[in-house]
Amino acid sequence: MKVLITGGAGFIGSHFVRYWLKNHPDDEVVNLDLLTYAGNLENLLDIENNPHYTFIQGDIRDPQVVDKAMAGVNLVVHFAAETHVDRSIMEPANFVTTNVIGTQVLLESALKHQVNHFHHISTDEVFGSLELNTPEKFNETTPYNPRSPYSAAKAGSDHLVRAYGETFGLPYTISNCSNNYGPYHFPEKFIPLVITNLLEGKKIPIYGDGLNVRDWLFVTDHCRAIDLIIQSKQTMTTYCVGGLQKDHSNLEIAKMILQIMNLPEDRIEFVTDRLGHDRRYSVDWSKINQDLGWSPSVTLEEGLKLTIEWYQQNTVWWKRVKSGQYQEYYQKQYLDRKNNE
Repeated sequence: MKVLITGGAGFIGSHFVRYWLKNHPDDEVVNLDLLTYAGNLENLLDIENNPHYTFIQGDIRDPQVVDKAMAGVNLVVHFAAETHVDRSIMEPANFVTTNVIGTQVLLESALKHQVNHFHHISTDEVFGSLELNTPEKFNETTPYNPRSPYSAAKAGSDHLVRAYGETFGLPYTISNCSNNYGPYHFPEKFIPLVITNLLEGKKIPIYGDGLNVRDWLFVTDHCRAIDLIIQSKQTMTTYCVGGLQKDHSNLEIAKMILQIMNLPEDRIEFVTDRLGHDRRYSVDWSKINQDLGWSPSVTLEEGLKLTIEWYQQNTVWWKRVKSGQYQEYYQKQYLDRKNNE
């Protein structure tokens, strides 16, 4: 089988590329990634010479690039997206063009090439915000209520995927997943920012009162969930994928990391809250558990310990990311080599 993975140089996408090659070694994997600020080919150094792996640098908004990458593909797993809420507040137009128009270009090409299965990676943020200290959780029937340019653009892409399924018969699945964390996580996101700041001797910035709640999922558990959804061959459906059964505020997460790293709580620094900051996310993942037998295998404490250890052992990686030097890798590894041939 030939698999096209979009955004495969990003955090979750690179884990999934590696996961798929390991668990489906006979498949051919094509990784299409534009290599924006969050795309990092150093995430895939260990598999870049795998004969079953091909990397294409390209924009999912470009029909010619997408058609080339889609040729002969049986399965599309679509990660490519602009994802950071803070950046979406500063540059909303880029989120709309990438997340909405880019997804539409991919869907059109998937129809043209008669792809057997289009799996779309989405987020729990499309459902909006829940009240603190309530039993409410997001599930597959929760009405969409996006509150940031990022989540609105992702909601639009979800609707397009379903529309192409209903209108044109494109076999699709969607997974709305909670916040992922783990190795190779881009350091501007909350958990790796906390860890790397502490490793640099800096304070931990916490928005507002720190009581905002997110549902956290270790990244390899997400990869396993996607695989199960694809292997089930149940299409035209959606699964919510979450990692927790108990709420943990951002402040609690920060304190857990401090405790694991044996550091005092005076390293916490409260900063002005961001615009439109959603108060609480919580995901009901009972459908994927009942239908496919999936449940998280890594507890929050285990996952945080594994993540901290990885950042402690891979200082060069995250320092290069924080400085921007990681972006030189593609130039040296691909463009310079190509120009010298």
